[in-house]
Amino acid sequence: MELVNNQKDLVEPNILRLVAEQKDDQRYREIEKQFVNFMFFRVNPDWRKLDPETKSIFKSEFRSIFDSFKEHFLLFSYSLVGFDSKADLMFWRIGNSLDLIQDMTAKLYRTSLGSYLQTADNYLSVTKKMMFVSEGASPNGQDRFRVTAGSGKYHFVYPCAKHADWFEKTGDERDALIEENYMVGKKFQNIKIHLTHAFGFSEQEYLISFETDEPKDFLALAEELRQTPASKFTLRGMPVYTCRQRSLAECLDALG
Repeated sequence: MELVNNQKDLVEPNILRLVAEQKDDQRYREIEKQFVNFMFFRVNPDWRKLDPETKSIFKSEFRSIFDSFKEHFLLFSYSLVGFDSKADLMFWRIGNSLDLIQDMTAKLYRTSLGSYLQTADNYLSVTKKMMFVSEGASPNGQDRFRVTAGSGKYHFVYPCAKHADWFEKTGDERDALIEENYMVGKKFQNIKIHLTHAFGFSEQEYLISFETDEPKDFLALAEELRQTPASKFTLRGMPVYTCRQRSLAECLDALG
């Protein structure tokens, strides 16, 4: 399990950093400040009425635009088909330019397939330079500036908003509560926790997401986290998305 912590500049033993998706060179991209985007799409049912040849042409055009932005982002695609009624597809984008996020989205929408997609949800957040790193991190500190992600088969995305009482606590008190949650998560070694700041972009304070190869472990972690003191300050009713990482071709084929 790994945690990006945007509250403190600490290095502790056995605290893990984001680990690379092994099959993609983008895992080593260095970005000084990262904008993080989780964008969820729902497909119009009329898409499924198209003939196979037309869908194949439309998907090829869409993939070409998507792939052209891989040099600018850490870019991962997820399918929600069969898991969620609100969305069918999710893109996880990490980069250093909001303009490029907008440019990519506009170009995807201008494709033929894009005309069948609707935005189900869209979340923006930001990381900061300092993050927890493992004991074996590079001595020159470069790992503190490196974003690596996308190694888990499953990704659970959880926008998190807090009650007003949360902000009446001191910064040290809030840090202590967050760290307590971290220590709970640390017990689940095969889960990576990503924490980024969303305040200013939306009504959420944080975007928290969990990567794992075993969904049952996430359910156990979520149950334990709900018992922590910090959970009392969390607003209920926020969506939790269950996403399965797949290639873009597989995600588009799953749309029908």
